[in-house]
Amino acid sequence: MTSVLYDVPGPRAKRRNVLFTVVFLVALAALVWWVVLSLAEKKQLEWAKWEPFFTDSRAWTTYILPGLENTLIGAALAMVIALPLGALFGIARLSDHWWVRGVAGTVVEFFRAIPVLILMLFANAAYAEFTDVSPENRPLYAVVTGLVLYNASVLAEVVRAGILSLPAGQTDAAKAIGMRKGQMMRYVLLPQSVTAMLPALVSQLVVIVKDTALGGALLGFSELLASVRPMSANYGANTIASFTVVAVIFVLLNFALTTFASWLEGRLRRGKKSTGAVVGADAVAELATPGEHVVPHGPDKSQG
Repeated sequence: MTSVLYDVPGPRAKRRNVLFTVVFLVALAALVWWVVLSLAEKKQLEWAKWEPFFTDSRAWTTYILPGLENTLIGAALAMVIALPLGALFGIARLSDHWWVRGVAGTVVEFFRAIPVLILMLFANAAYAEFTDVSPENRPLYAVVTGLVLYNASVLAEVVRAGILSLPAGQTDAAKAIGMRKGQMMRYVLLPQSVTAMLPALVSQLVVIVKDTALGGALLGFSELLASVRPMSANYGANTIASFTVVAVIFVLLNFALTTFASWLEGRLRRGKKSTGAVVGADAVAELATPGEHVVPHGPDKSQG
């Protein structure tokens, strides 16, 4: 028995797949067991090392929660600025004017090629040299600037690829009813491409959340990961336990973001009645360019 895309496994292939699965699970269990034993030998699993995170609120109110707040502030600002900026440059790369495409392409390729950490360091130096931003706020400004420049360039390519992935018939149909380039992009192409772009957009938003930790490593930005060092030095918390708690918070934060995106994607897909944009007769007449006559009710039945 065969499928359209692949051959259905036979009895020998099924036994081989079961064997590979069992071997993988055994190897994974052995690895986990080795890690647990190693931590136990180093006395890293003793309750005394984990107790401050469960019985004493100071670890949370003094270090973890303020760091989480700064992480969310930096990531939120970067997302709010990078998303529309990336969409703008992505659409500009599809412009009919060569000079618009050239400028947008140069900006996107330039900032996409530079590591985000270097952008943060340059931004921090620029703010210190040419602006009056206070030293307390400078790390936040530098982190947000670096994240925006890099991720807006990546998002621009995501937007461009999402629009180009649509069938050419969508563009032809929009032109056939008299839509201008801006109307076609706003009413036909962008609404349809959002669903296709959403997984890549969410992946990049997750990257933004995680990359805030770079600012804490070299710029003194007091984000979530940076709270581990003072927590271990001043509060006496165990380093491995602190990193584990911070890692779990990052996992939960990004999992919530991806879960919301999956729900939104499913809702968008369910809300679509067809693969193309539905434009009513009144909308067609309104969108037609001045001086053009559009027949909204179909072809003339008197012909033929």
